[in-house]
Amino acid sequence: MSTLRQDIPAGLVVFLVALPLCLGIAQASGLPPFVGLLTGVIGGLVVTAMSPSRFAVSGPAAGLVTIVVASLETLGSFSAFLLALVLAGVIQFALGVARAGRFISLVPGSVIKGMLAAIGILLIIQQIPVALRASGEHGWRELLTGSFAFSLPAILVGGSGLLILWLWSTPFIRRAKSVNWIPGPLIAVLVGVVTTLVTQRVAPEWFAALPRISLPEFASLGGVIGELEGPDWAAWQNPSVYVVALTLALVASLETLLSQEALNKLRPQHPSPSPNKELRAQGVGNLLSGLLGAMPITAVIVRSSVNVSSGAQSKLSILIHGGLLLICGLWFSGLLSLIPLASLAAVLLHTGYKLASPRLFVDHARMGAQQFVPFITTIVGIILFGMLAGIGLGLATQILYSIYKSHRNALQLTRYDDHYVLRFQQNLTFMHNPRLQNLLAEIPENSVVIVEHDNASWMDPDVKAVLADFGENARQRGISLNQWPVALS
Repeated sequence: MSTLRQDIPAGLVVFLVALPLCLGIAQASGLPPFVGLLTGVIGGLVVTAMSPSRFAVSGPAAGLVTIVVASLETLGSFSAFLLALVLAGVIQFALGVARAGRFISLVPGSVIKGMLAAIGILLIIQQIPVALRASGEHGWRELLTGSFAFSLPAILVGGSGLLILWLWSTPFIRRAKSVNWIPGPLIAVLVGVVTTLVTQRVAPEWFAALPRISLPEFASLGGVIGELEGPDWAAWQNPSVYVVALTLALVASLETLLSQEALNKLRPQHPSPSPNKELRAQGVGNLLSGLLGAMPITAVIVRSSVNVSSGAQSKLSILIHGGLLLICGLWFSGLLSLIPLASLAAVLLHTGYKLASPRLFVDHARMGAQQFVPFITTIVGIILFGMLAGIGLGLATQILYSIYKSHRNALQLTRYDDHYVLRFQQNLTFMHNPRLQNLLAEIPENSVVIVEHDNASWMDPDVKAVLADFGENARQRGISLNQWPVALS
């Protein structure tokens, strides 16, 4: 109770940030906004109660929007998707029991950044029509063919929302203590609500051309239960369900653990929260989400960092945020229905830009091909072939580059006048033979060769054969050998 003074304001701020994101992510996924609120409640209350972290905020994540959209299209129904989500929760819990959280450190940074950038690009592509359209049935095909129904009110609301979000990221607002505590997404949404109220009274035709979110109104707890949708258990015969379940489990686990890593740098905890316990908590959360008809849950770094920067001291701030989402969904649905879709699109467009900012591409290009090529490969792979395939391509590219660099640096030849120093930097296998033969071929007659092989505790028999063959011909060429690593006859 001693932390109430810090946790209550922090919980309120996190709620204000989470509310538009929960609604927008659900809308972007093609699901009712109520589903986004329900997901935020499960993440804020259930997952928080089980999580080992005091500061990590869980809920619907923008990073999973593209996966949800593709999965709904593949499976054909939301109820079949819910079965996949139940299975994903079971897989996550099993990963936590198997202590698989420790392997997060094996994922290369280039692949992780590529995954986030691809998510940002897909989010931008998906939300541009939402910010421009007059109804919910138009997309890029209509936009490109010229049959798109533009909505001037939606464009103005979306544009003003983006302007506000940009302004809130400038140093001017950050230095203004009187307003910088108010989340930019909340201001963007409030401007959209004011626009809805004004157009409703002053310009009814603009009001009709401004699509808004739709939330059910509940007269009782029974009404809430009646709105919930359960999983389609008969869909277990569909092989695609298991592919979607595995994709959700792996990507949600990856995003959760990466968020935990980033959060630990913002606010270290001693001892550090167990990644395996976190996976079990997320697994239970996603299992419950699937049973109740919600969306996938992950730990989200944006909301978590807001929680920390707002001065949170315990889990109480996250529980407060979850409780406020629940109250808002039950008793203030009429107010939330005033929020234009274009305002939520602006919030998601800004989120996508932050995930795939041009600076990210420039920074990776400056790191060289070993970082840039896997980064780009991951992005292109995810956009063209899907999340799992894209991550797999990025990993394969990074592994091949690492093998190549390791192979090139395993052997080094340095010349000092007529002396040549051949250094073995690591254990050698038959795959190093071409490189070794090329270096030995550079050594001329009547020279001295010194071999430094202390770093090579083992050599493949094929490598020894190449060295023995060179050593046996060295005398005939007038080459003197020092510290030769194999015995010569």
